[in-house]
Amino acid sequence: MTFEKDFKEALSFLPDKEKDKLILRLLKKDKILAKRLYFEMVSSISLEDKRSQMEESIKERTKLFNKEFYSVGYLNMDIRFLSGDITEHVKITKDKFGEVSLNLLLLKEVLRHNNSHICKATPRKFIKIGVALIARAYKILVLIDKLEQDYLLELEENLEELGRLIGENPPLMKMAIFCGLDVNWFIRAEIPENISDIYKHVRAEGYLSAKNH
Repeated sequence: MTFEKDFKEALSFLPDKEKDKLILRLLKKDKILAKRLYFEMVSSISLEDKRSQMEESIKERTKLFNKEFYSVGYLNMDIRFLSGDITEHVKITKDKFGEVSLNLLLLKEVLRHNNSHICKATPRKFIKIGVALIARAYKILVLIDKLEQDYLLELEENLEELGRLIGENPPLMKMAIFCGLDVNWFIRAEIPENISDIYKHVRAEGYLSAKNH
């Protein structure tokens, strides 16, 4: 939404008390914006500390996904909820590196604790979570490609482990091959320069849609 110049000028002439009331009313309706302003203006917690808190949360909750496992369908929902928390963290902190590192950690920890459950799923039940996991893997590569090259060194260990975990999961590995995802991109931390184009092509061809499997 864009605002006309006259409207902006009118707002600038509002009394301070009136502005404060309006801001507080708006913040009550936009929780993310309120949390972002609190983080930027008031909070004593650093960006790195916030990211570390998210890392611990991911590790603990993915363990629970395994301990309280019910079905791959519910596991997929749990992953989406935790992914939503990462998205909120990024919106609040503008943590571009965390957007990559936390999503990579999430996918790695999910497979580390739940590979056996995913492998045992029937083909019909596997498809949805399989497609979702491969799509997330692609998205991580695309996000890494947008970062400064120096950041790749910090991600190499988790990238290698993720590639290995995908390789140890036969149905997921089969789906990765079908979707054109090379696990060596993770294992060797060698991301194609045209990964965004590859991802767009795979999506356009419908490989990342459960309906086409």
